[in-house]
Order: sequence, then structure tokens, then C-alpha cells
Amino acid sequence: MAELVIKSDKIIKNVEKLNHFLLKHKVQWSLIVKVLSGHREFLKKLLFHPVVKQLHSVGDSRISGLRVIKEINPNIVTMYVKPPAMDTIKSIVSYADISMNSSFRTIEALNNEAARQGKQHRVIIMIELGELREGILREKLVDFYKRVFELENIRIEGIGTNLGCMYGVQPTYDKLLQMSLYKQLIEAKFDTELPLISGGSSITLPLVGKSAMPKNINHLRIGETAFLGTSPFDNKKFRDLSVDAFEYLGNIIELEIKETYPDGILTDGNIGLTAESEQMEYDHSYRAILDFGILDVDVNELTPKDTNIRFAGTTSDMSVYDLGPIQKDKNCKYKVGDRVIFTPSYMAVARLMNSKFIDKKIV
Repeated sequence: MAELVIKSDKIIKNVEKLNHFLLKHKVQWSLIVKVLSGHREFLKKLLFHPVVKQLHSVGDSRISGLRVIKEINPNIVTMYVKPPAMDTIKSIVSYADISMNSSFRTIEALNNEAARQGKQHRVIIMIELGELREGILREKLVDFYKRVFELENIRIEGIGTNLGCMYGVQPTYDKLLQMSLYKQLIEAKFDTELPLISGGSSITLPLVGKSAMPKNINHLRIGETAFLGTSPFDNKKFRDLSVDAFEYLGNIIELEIKETYPDGILTDGNIGLTAESEQMEYDHSYRAILDFGILDVDVNELTPKDTNIRFAGTTSDMSVYDLGPIQKDKNCKYKVGDRVIFTPSYMAVARLMNSKFIDKKIV
């Protein structure tokens, strides 16, 4: 079975380095663990590490993940990092100390459920800054906050925004400055203090400590950089973090010399994905079939560590890779039973962690 190897010590070291860097610049942060899909074994190792006590919170976009976190360590402050669906309100109040919201009707339901459970639920109200995902419009800001302040079992933790996730809108000084001005407006209007300005996710991280980030942006929600060592701002390694905390291993289940172009009438009835035929410069090659497919992972999010290996095609549960042209008097260096090693992207890791058909190995 194909296997995802998780190098836990490298991930924890990344978390430690990020925490040191962010605290140095007086920025609190939430570790977003949705990429783990609630993997209990690794979360047990992570959540009792001393560095986690220094974090603002641990977040997930799945209630099942938050439930696992609370079962492992009830003392962890948890954050639900998307607006809750109405049919999840009871679970949100049970397992999330904080949720991110952009609908008054939802917050009102959270307030009523918090009253039933004898709790106070904390919310970060999301503001629309151009990404066109979750967030209330600026002209509704004052009225929205006024209504939320009137709810007895809701505590406003702060103001937040999402950038870079759907359209790829980059965080800029002007975008983040709007958040700062909104905070000042709310605090002056209602004679209160908003503890947090949550200025985004890993995409905002490269701005920390630079003039491009207003000084009162004091919270970030970080997942990708902690686990993969890169920031989606430029898809480059961030500082001195590890970028090889995950390896994906696919088993070779067939290896033959085959033509590089199919023989027959091609139809649109296939369920697979193939490489462009013009990518191949030779008629025959060593072709390896690996034991994973579209159901497990998007092959476009996998990079073979052997630079001579090229993607040929994939179907629901098998993928084909070209191992290179036939060379006279030389045998292929791979054989059936060998493994091909890949570097997975953040999205690949998320899909693989979520697949019950992929082994996960914690090292």
C-alpha cells in the first residue's frame, strides 16, 4: 500500500521556530491542523509538546478534528476556522472555544446554544477585503458589531480577514491597514477593546517584522508554513524551516517497456488524466504502474524526487510514470516492488491524510 511518511520532529521544530519568530514580533498565532485530518497518533505527540502551551489556539475546519483535539487535551484552546453551518451549532459550542463568523443569524444561534451549555462562546468577525470568500461588507460593519455586542453569551475576540485562499489576493499594507482602521472605528464607537486583529494565514507570514505589515496586526492563523515550511505568498521556503517533513511513497506494481502513445481510437469516456503526448521525446520507455490514483491524491501536487521520472497518466486507483527511455546495454534501475518517492504539496498531504487507503507512518 502507498504510504505517507510524517517526520514529526521536523514539524515540531518548525512550530518552535515559528513561535520564537512570531513572539519576537509580538504576534500571537493559531496552529491550523486541518491538514492532519484529525490523525490521533500525531496529534497526541504534538498537543502535549511544551510549545503548544505558548500558542493562542489550535484550529481546524472540521468539527471531528476539534473533537479529537479536545479528547486528547481538553486544555487546548480550539478555533473553528470557517463560518459554522447551522446544523453544527451544538457541536461548535461543544468543541470550539472560538469560531470565525460572518453571519449574524449564525452568531445568534451560537449565543443561544452557549446559553444552553452554560458557556460563553468567542467569535472573530470576518471582514471582506477583496478575496470574495467569507466576510461582512464594510458598510455593514458598525451595525453588525452593535447587534453582536448585545448577545450575552458571545464574546468578540477580534476582527479577521481571509486573503489568498480562493482568488489569491495578496495581503498588502493597504489591505491590512483597513483592518487596523476598522478596529479603531469599532473600539471608538462602542468604547471597547478588540483583543485581536487576525491578519490572515501563512500567506501573510512573510510580512511580519517588515514595514508592509501594520504594527497592530497581532494574530495569524498558520497551517501550511508550520507543516510544509513554505509560504503561499511566494511558494518559497520560509526562513530556516524544514521543507521535507512529508514524503510520499508509491509501490511499483508493474514495470514494462511500453509505447509512449496509446494504440486505438481515443474517446472521451475515460476517467483518467494523462500527460500531454508531446512531452515524450521517444517512442518506447520503461513504464511503471504505482498503487495510487485520483481517489487518493491529485498527481499534479506530487513531485518525484528522482528528476528523471515523469508523470504519464492516472486513473481512479493506479498511476503510470515514465521512468525514462530504453538505454542500450543498461537495465532499468527500478523493479517491481520498489518504491518511488515523492515530495507532496500541502494540498497533496491534506488529501492523503484524508484517504483511508493510504498508510500513514509517524517517524
